[in-house]
Amino acid sequence: MEKKATGKVTEPLTCKKDVSDCNKGEDCKENGLLVRNPKSALRLVEDGNKVHPSQGDKGEAAQISNGYSGGQSSAPCNGMGEVEDAQCTAPAATTTTTTTTSTTCGAEGQQQLMELEDRETWSKKIDFLLSVIGYAVDLGNVWRFPYICYQNGGGAFLIPYTIMAIFGGIPLFYMELALGQYHRNGCISIWRKICPIFKGIGFAICIIDLYVASYYNTIMAWAFYYLISSFTTELPWTSCTNAWNTGNCTNYFSKDNVSWSPHSISPAEEFYTRQVLQVHRSDGLDDLGGISWQLTLCLLLIFTIVYFSIWKGVKTSGKVVWVTATFPYIILFILLVRGATLPGAWRGVLYYLKPDWQKLLATEVWVDAAAQIFFSLGPGFGVLLAYASYNKFHNNCYQDALVTSTVNCVTSFVSGFVIFTVLGYMAEMRNEDVSEVAKDTGPSLLFITYAEAIANMPASTFFAIIFFLMLLTLGLDSTFAGLEGVITGVLDEFPHGWSKRRELFVLGLIIICFLGSLATLTFGGAYVVKLFEEYATGPAVLTVVFLEAVAVSWFYGITQFCNDVKEMLGSAPGWYWRVCWVAISPILLLFVTCSFLSSPPELRLFDYNYPYWTTVVGYCIGSSSVIFIPIYMVYRLIITPGTFKERILKSITPETATEIPFGDIRMNAV
Repeated sequence: MEKKATGKVTEPLTCKKDVSDCNKGEDCKENGLLVRNPKSALRLVEDGNKVHPSQGDKGEAAQISNGYSGGQSSAPCNGMGEVEDAQCTAPAATTTTTTTTSTTCGAEGQQQLMELEDRETWSKKIDFLLSVIGYAVDLGNVWRFPYICYQNGGGAFLIPYTIMAIFGGIPLFYMELALGQYHRNGCISIWRKICPIFKGIGFAICIIDLYVASYYNTIMAWAFYYLISSFTTELPWTSCTNAWNTGNCTNYFSKDNVSWSPHSISPAEEFYTRQVLQVHRSDGLDDLGGISWQLTLCLLLIFTIVYFSIWKGVKTSGKVVWVTATFPYIILFILLVRGATLPGAWRGVLYYLKPDWQKLLATEVWVDAAAQIFFSLGPGFGVLLAYASYNKFHNNCYQDALVTSTVNCVTSFVSGFVIFTVLGYMAEMRNEDVSEVAKDTGPSLLFITYAEAIANMPASTFFAIIFFLMLLTLGLDSTFAGLEGVITGVLDEFPHGWSKRRELFVLGLIIICFLGSLATLTFGGAYVVKLFEEYATGPAVLTVVFLEAVAVSWFYGITQFCNDVKEMLGSAPGWYWRVCWVAISPILLLFVTCSFLSSPPELRLFDYNYPYWTTVVGYCIGSSSVIFIPIYMVYRLIITPGTFKERILKSITPETATEIPFGDIRMNAV
């Protein structure tokens, strides 16, 4: 686009200015956008064709009300990709006047603008809150927290749990929400704006999420199988007259004078192990057996529901979570009231909360408390980054972090009452101690002990249906979140290839997760689920969160990060948050990770003791995701030009400007 000169010109003006040539503290124009020098103050770029002060008059420009100085305009491109440049630099000896110029807007700048304007946002604030709550509150809240609580001192365990939440879990939860909301990117591309050399963290997160999707949804398939089996007048796990029962089956509820011996097996346990899982048809991990077609169909239905819930983006999943995130609380309340009215319920509550103060002196208790809060709140899976990236820029993510993390912790605590009132009832009926009834861990607590208790309640069919429906909804919104972390990360990293074909990409991702789940659908699939649960995600996620905290606090800079938060919320985080981000939270993560690696768990499921080689396999699975972090670091240093010192400096310096919407004004921040 050309503009005729008016007035005298002694020399042509130089309109192109490279960012690298900018003086310290000076704003530079690149690709049609105003990009600040990393050490300069943040500046605003007004959209439009207004006349602005020249570079020489920049110091006299009016101050914008938010405290940032006004900068020069980058005139918009026309349809041919050309721009009318209103700011040019002339040699000192010339007389400044209007001249004829022609330039082209950079494709990168236009792409940044397009992506920012087109980025999807939540329809309502409540959609985001329910999605985050639904992600954080999952199956683990129902069985893992109650079991760990009574195992580590009952009510006394709440002390280390609360301390770890305040100084570890909640600060990292808040950090990820703030990062995602400010930079508006998924878990991979966000590192270009923070510390590029740590970009491998994003790839590691995606691999971890795929591992989780491969086994977590199988547990939901078990729950779906139970749900379908519950639509009968008599629940199939209440009697010992079925084809799958053995001679050790003991139905002590239905007959008088039936004694419970060490060799007795409840009908609920045989239904779970011999009918649902069919583990008796497998010899262990070295002989998994065939694939269960019943569980395969259940898993296929679950992935179908997941696909049509997330294929259109957060506007679709944000509506689905209105059901999947709220329904469990209704069911938990009903089950809590029902459990409190059962005979012997008080025994379970006392066992759950009776404090054992001596336990607080054991290191294992503090390790379990830290691990529970980190896995419960869920930083490190890329989900919080993805969900927060669809927020409006000035959304109060600080308040969101406090509300959602508090709801999560309270839900875990209340779930303990729901579980242990029933365990007390079981102990009363068996005439045993609660510790004997509560010895089952993991999903067995839900699918054996709790299922058996429900089967012997009045209106058992009703309570079975709502209970397993609750498990499904708890699992579904967590699955939505985990896959959205991968989807957002990949689409933001490769916008040209998949951004316009989200539905096709999601379909391919669902197919990959389904195929990856086939090993868990075999007769020995429960052994695979246990192995993945202990090794594929545990230490890998802790390592990812540790490196994430280090990258943000020590490389990106805690001061810069707090300034980012101040731009969004109007006030910077206080010293408490800074100390947690810089030192306390990373130290806790390092402590938990080293404790896990130094003493790996000895796995046992039902009557099967995992052989030693499974530990090696487990560590290999866990390392297969984390290995992307050092691999990318080496790759980054190799492809970066310059001396070794220059390569390191370039690799830890943000390389992409952060486009921040501010009403009709657009800000660029590094």
